[in-house]
Amino acid sequence: MKKEKDFYQISLKVIIENAKGEILLLEADPKGSYAGFYDLPGGRIDTDEFTTPFFDIIKREIAEEVGDIKYSLGTKPVAVGRHLSPDSMSKNGSDIHILYLFFEAKYLSGDIAISNEHIGFKWANFSKEEPAKLLKSGNLEGMKMYLSKTTEFKNIT
Repeated sequence: MKKEKDFYQISLKVIIENAKGEILLLEADPKGSYAGFYDLPGGRIDTDEFTTPFFDIIKREIAEEVGDIKYSLGTKPVAVGRHLSPDSMSKNGSDIHILYLFFEAKYLSGDIAISNEHIGFKWANFSKEEPAKLLKSGNLEGMKMYLSKTTEFKNIT
């Protein structure tokens, strides 16, 4: 019997680090799937953006979510994660599977001006704060991968 393939939406997330080594976190909407936790800047690729360069999508998302800041963006993903958005969040009543691709950015300047998608922001120092207390699901998975900065190898036999 042939297994059915899963369909994922793709979300480009950005780990924005300031000169102190702190990472920008956006306080999640209390009605969303990240209620009680923080989110990372970024968002899903729109249906008309399939051929749009990731850089342009990220630029749009950062402008929407944190305002007109200056930053230097890494050219390739640095981590991945998976998030299951509950069916209550979807239009058709089924769970939404989202694959996160994380990019790294260095914050240069500008005032953070969050959108109405979030209720606040903070700069987190993960050498002093436990990621699992601030992040969950795909954001936590991706942040742990990013913070480890090493590649694990597993034997496949």
